[in-house]
Parts: sequence; structure tokens; C-alpha cells
Amino acid sequence: MGNAGEGADVHNAGTEGDASTNPPGGAAGGATGGAEGCRPGGAAGDPGAGGGPYGPEFLDLERELAVFLRRARASSGEMAREVHPDLEPAAYGLLVRLEDVGPQRATELATYFGVGKATMSRQLAALEALGLVVRSRDPADGRASLVEFTPGGRERFTRVRRARRARYGRKLAAWDRAEISELARLLHRFNGLSAADD
Repeated sequence: MGNAGEGADVHNAGTEGDASTNPPGGAAGGATGGAEGCRPGGAAGDPGAGGGPYGPEFLDLERELAVFLRRARASSGEMAREVHPDLEPAAYGLLVRLEDVGPQRATELATYFGVGKATMSRQLAALEALGLVVRSRDPADGRASLVEFTPGGRERFTRVRRARRARYGRKLAAWDRAEISELARLLHRFNGLSAADD
């Protein structure tokens, strides 16, 4: 599924250097050094350096996003297993959405994640089989049903999400609140651009 993961929990850092615990522009290189070291050969901004018409800042962004997305995928898998050993990583995003907005119709979830009804139906059936969600009649339309957490599913998910937020708090403890707010603002803006291209 499209936006199935929830953020990039950087405790799954793999072999890359962890730039997440340093404020932007700090000792880890911030916006210019990157988590994967210096740029490939060539002068800064040189089209022959592998960036074509794009400047070095775009190459830095590309590398950082690659690291971010790898860690996000790894994090989604780990958090899914913490909720339930048989929960698929892609389905974790469904639980995030239900926690954020409350009960949803299957069609609303399919639209949000940009998948077909059949794909969403399979995902929801798997979540139901694990006892994490249940479908109930939509009071606004008796022909439709709403997907919502079971009590046990909500308890499992809340425990995992609370632990993830605590990890974020520890890793970003050295950051200024204004820097965290700015990062969230820029990610929100970038996600808006990505959604427009989907």
C-alpha cells in the first residue's frame, strides 16, 4: 500500500550513519553532509557529477530520502510485528489511520491509501482474522459498514505507538523544539507535493 508506514523510526539504522539525533546543520552534517557521506566525485553543482541539471542540494535530499524510506519500511515491519506477529507491515498503516480519524468505511480507506477496493478488502479481512478490527453497521447508512478497532486491537496498537513516540523523544532530546516543529512543517509540505503527484 502507499502510505502504509508511519514515519521512519531510526533505531533501525542499519549500516548508515544516524543523522537523526543531530540538529540540522550540526556535527553530523545536517542538510549538506548527509547520512551516507560526501557527494560522489565532481565539483559542487557540476552537471557531470551525477546530478544532471540539479544542484547538490537535490542530491543531498535524494540520499536522505532514500535512507528515510528504508528506515520507514524497516520500522513499519517491526512495529507491525509488535502489534501482532502475523500482521503485515502494510496493514500497520491502516491501524494508524483508524487511530487518527476513528471508524472509517472501507471505501474511504481505499481512497486514502490509493488502492483498489479488492486490495483493501483483503487487508481488512486479514486484520479482522487477527482480531484487531471489526466491521459494524454505519448508523448514517444502513447499507454500509464502518471499520473500527476491537478493544484488544486498540490496546495492542496504543502500546506500540506509545513506545515508538518515546523512542522519538529520546532520539530528538538534543533538538530544539523549534527545529522539530520546522521539520514537521517541511515534511507536511513535502507530503502535500507527493500527494499531488499520485
